[in-house]
Amino acid sequence: MNGNRFGRLFQVTTFGESHGEAMGVTVSGCPAGLELSEEDIQRDLDRRKPGQSKITTSRGEPDAVSIKSGLQDGYTTGTPIGMVIENKDARSGKYEPFITAPRPSHGDFTYSAKFGTRNWGGGGRSSARETVNWVAAGAIAKKLLAREGVELKAHVNQIDDIEAPAVSFAEMVEHSEENPVRCGHPETAEAMRERIDEYQEQGDSIGGSIEFRAEGVPVGLGAPRFDSLSARLGQAMMAVPATTAFEFGLGTEATTWTGKERNDDWEFDDDGNPVPVENDHGGIQGGISSGEPIYGEVTLHAPTSIPKEQQTVDWETGEEKTEQVIGRHDPVLPPRGVPVVESMLALTLVDFMLLSGRINPDRVDGDVGEYDTDYHPSSPRNE
Repeated sequence: MNGNRFGRLFQVTTFGESHGEAMGVTVSGCPAGLELSEEDIQRDLDRRKPGQSKITTSRGEPDAVSIKSGLQDGYTTGTPIGMVIENKDARSGKYEPFITAPRPSHGDFTYSAKFGTRNWGGGGRSSARETVNWVAAGAIAKKLLAREGVELKAHVNQIDDIEAPAVSFAEMVEHSEENPVRCGHPETAEAMRERIDEYQEQGDSIGGSIEFRAEGVPVGLGAPRFDSLSARLGQAMMAVPATTAFEFGLGTEATTWTGKERNDDWEFDDDGNPVPVENDHGGIQGGISSGEPIYGEVTLHAPTSIPKEQQTVDWETGEEKTEQVIGRHDPVLPPRGVPVVESMLALTLVDFMLLSGRINPDRVDGDVGEYDTDYHPSSPRNE
């Protein structure tokens, strides 16, 4: 199976199944000299892990990361960074009814049809549990971007038909982690929570969307056509499980704007540089970053694993039957999806920063820890 690697210079390769022994990720291309610890990674993993609240799955995974390679004395060495997150609370027995009877709208049938086999416990490789690897890698990308003055954040802006009003980047940062829905508008977050509870009580689920934003992005990231920043962002966001739509700037609203309304006029800033007056283009023009904040939205459908009875077929017996998906599943995905979207945004941006030379691919500037330059055993001057 291919499709387990993301990125050009900042490459992320993942492994693991939902109910396997562990999840894991290797990050290649991280420059030497970046101060990094397991705590840096764990902060974002804790935002994604299950069991955070009553609106997330109760699966008891600590999602504790262990860095196996790529560090020396708390700094990256420029070699591949290997990380492992063990699975501690897998319960595969509840999935036995679906070994030969695909769950509705899951990857069960398509995986089995393509490969002739699959890991059926918890959905195996098709499970959204795999995103734990993305978040671990994304935490490293965020640290690199922060050194370059690039900040990013995401929040839940819609659940069902409840939509939050526009919020600033500062409001996202200040409020989105204060409530279990991860919405940057506290009043709307409460209404969203109540709606999620309603669906949960009915044994059903509901969809929503995540708004993302990146500030401090330099001009010039991306290339025309297939390597455009918007195209690569689209690939990253559409890879997030349950994503049905990705948009940036005005998105689908652009269908109701005239050219004159949408076009961003130009003016000079205080330094004499051309800058757009507005940012309806979402920070990307011609597939290349304009230097303005990048913003967009990712839409996630309702979780497909629900306790309501649904019809399926058994391809071994040839029988149609009714089954219930019994297990521990999220009634809604965006709250735990926020750090996943942030990670894919960070991984895309840091890859382009390396490709453009904005970040030195060999070594980041600054202190890389103590090193005795007076003596080195392999140096000819010490023989």
